[in-house]
Amino acid sequence: MLNAGDDVVCKVAIIDLEKETEDPLRQALGLIGGIDDLNVKDRCVVVKVGVFDHRSGPHSTPSIVGSITHCFDKAPKIFLVESDNYKGKASERLQIWETIFSDRVSPFSLSEDLDTKEFDIAGEKVSLSHVLFKPNVFVSTHVLRQYERGSVLKNLLGLVPDRKKVRFHEKLETMLLDLYQAVGGIDLAVLDGTYEYPCLAPSTAHERIETNVLLVGRDAVAVEAVVPSL
Repeated sequence: MLNAGDDVVCKVAIIDLEKETEDPLRQALGLIGGIDDLNVKDRCVVVKVGVFDHRSGPHSTPSIVGSITHCFDKAPKIFLVESDNYKGKASERLQIWETIFSDRVSPFSLSEDLDTKEFDIAGEKVSLSHVLFKPNVFVSTHVLRQYERGSVLKNLLGLVPDRKKVRFHEKLETMLLDLYQAVGGIDLAVLDGTYEYPCLAPSTAHERIETNVLLVGRDAVAVEAVVPSL
């Protein structure tokens, strides 16, 4: 476990997936102090999974996402959320995790929700789905990749419901900060390092390297900050 930050201690658990035979996510949560305040019977959980192209793109494994849902065993409802992009509809891409779906765990398209709130995101008016806001617990999970702008934080780009998200790339930092503030922050960051990818592009997914590491923290910025030291 590493502590990130100077004034505030932000715990980040790093788990070797090859050595850990039991539930690695549950072990990681124990190292950072648990999630008893998040895993409660009166708070639903929103898990923002990230997948650019469900046919070839990198994404958190069903094993890791399934572990997230198991660790939130008191939550009345868990939504696996994604939005449409030019590679396809969210409802189609979310089928990657269909083995996890149940009466309690269900896919949710951010692009099809009509119950929204409008926010100023990087100078634009953007309508965000009602499930993203507190008191719901917000979890961001994505993969380990060689990208200077991170993974679990950049995953917030997928909260924008329309397909033409590329327009935000030139003002990405401002846009991600605005989204982070709009949803009240990320309550739990889970970086799935089963594999490391050179970038997000589907054409490079076959170049992945098996790394077998899991990073977990309550502070998403701290989790991203630890990655270069691996």
